[in-house]
Amino acid sequence: MIRMVARRLLALVPLVFLVTLLVWGLVLVIPGDQALAIAGDSATPEQVEAIREDLGLDDPVPVRYGRWLAAAVQGDLGTSLYTSYSVTDALADRLPVTLSLVFVSFALAVVVGTAIGMLAANQKGRLTDRLLTVTTSVGLAVPNFWLGLLLVTFFALKLEWFPSGGYVPFTEDPAGWLRSITLPAVTLATAVAAELARQMRASMSDVLERDFIRTHRAKGLRPATIVRRYALKNAAMPVITVAGLQIARLFGLATIVEIIFNLNGVGALAVDAVFDRDIPVIQGCVLLITVIVLLVNLVVDVSYGLVNPKVRAQ
Repeated sequence: MIRMVARRLLALVPLVFLVTLLVWGLVLVIPGDQALAIAGDSATPEQVEAIREDLGLDDPVPVRYGRWLAAAVQGDLGTSLYTSYSVTDALADRLPVTLSLVFVSFALAVVVGTAIGMLAANQKGRLTDRLLTVTTSVGLAVPNFWLGLLLVTFFALKLEWFPSGGYVPFTEDPAGWLRSITLPAVTLATAVAAELARQMRASMSDVLERDFIRTHRAKGLRPATIVRRYALKNAAMPVITVAGLQIARLFGLATIVEIIFNLNGVGALAVDAVFDRDIPVIQGCVLLITVIVLLVNLVVDVSYGLVNPKVRAQ
């Protein structure tokens, strides 16, 4: 297992390097003059040139990339062009919000999706299975922004059970944190839970029809015992793979949810930076989320190895 983890970590090094190239390349593909955008349309050519020189925009591309990469390795992602605030500090302030939203949503999706999938598989062909299949189809089809607005209207504005927006840090008020993250997490988790439920149903249905499961049934073991001890482990392997792929999807959809619920996370910061053409902030947001997704996928690989001994031997 240790050797497998070490190999995965070594494989991440060139991948992260490639990510830095792509992230920094955003500067080259974004249209417009960065110095002119900062100076404003009324700026004189001399003022624009002074900003260009100050930012090092006239330096060769390899020099500019090397300077940025050397600073990024040390944790310095630059300074916002408009707020003069450290990008690293801005990301550190916003990251807890996004991580809370994504990982609470992921945990909720895994628990609910797995439970629904197992129930549907055990009731295959019956009314319960059909109802759950329809429910998961609706969960996949409903747009996140529409579901979020619906939840806010009903549970926040009408029933007043949850706040309509804003974020309360866990360290300040755990109960307030739970109330502030519930509706956004449900909004974000719905589609992922539906996808995991469909995958679990298909995988569990296949496992329950295998010979070794029939043997355990013939021995008189209880259905719950068979599922818990023998079927779940085998059915979980493809589900773990799909769950790992959903992490990147959650980070992408989190941007929409953060805007709907007025959560000051990394996604909302990235959207503001795009409108302001704040290149260092855009680079920092994309790099941070990409590295987090890579690390989470590493954890998924390790989890898959724990479930499937064949992976550890590779």
